[in-house]
This record gives sequence, C-alpha cells and structure tokens, in this order.
Amino acid sequence: QVQLVESGGGLVQTEGSLRLSCAASGFIFSRYRMSWFRRGPGKERELVASISGATGSTVYADSVKERFTISRDNAKNTVYLQMNSLKPEDTGVYFCAAKYCSGTLCSNDYPYWGQGTQVTLSS
Repeated sequence: QVQLVESGGGLVQTEGSLRLSCAASGFIFSRYRMSWFRRGPGKERELVASISGATGSTVYADSVKERFTISRDNAKNTVYLQMNSLKPEDTGVYFCAAKYCSGTLCSNDYPYWGQGTQVTLSS
C-alpha cells in the first residue's frame, strides 16, 4: 500500500525557516519523481518544487527560487523541502506527490498524494 506522510509544518514568523519531510512507502522510491505542491487560502494548488529520482535534477516555481530547496534521500525513502526566508504568501497546505518515471520519461499525472501539512506565516 502506497503511503506518503508529510511532517514539519507549523506556525512560523515571516523570514523564518521550516523543513518539511515526506516519508514514502509502498513503492520503489528511486523510480519516482517527487514533488511538493501547495494550496494557499483561496488559491489553486500549485507546484512548488520537484526532484527527479533518476538524476536528482530539480525544478522550482519562480516564487520560491533561491528560497526553497528540495532534496531526497533514496536510502530513507524521504523527500524534503527546506524553506527559508518565508513570506506570508507561502502560507498554505503543502502536499508531497509521486509519479513514476522510466528514466527521464514520467507519467503525466501524480497518482500518489500525501494528506498535507499546514504552513502558516505570522507577521
């Protein structure tokens, strides 16, 4: 059974930092692209960052470049999101998601999702 369990969210002051973790189980972790999405209040879900299982290459939303870093530990089946210089607009529920890739070719959709972890910025 596939499980993605996020942790590390919470209440943080503007310009503070948080590190989110997502522990995966039930699939061959290294063969999956792992991504973090978020849904802010009144906003649509958006991709925040993504990391390849095959190459470790990363992709970031423009709004988080230079502030957020996605990483993964294939030995621990865990993906991380280090968030620095947090802003009020970073408030939202953060989800990790996984999709299968054959080398660098990946499926279109993310079939596996976690339940999410809340990140709230206080001024």
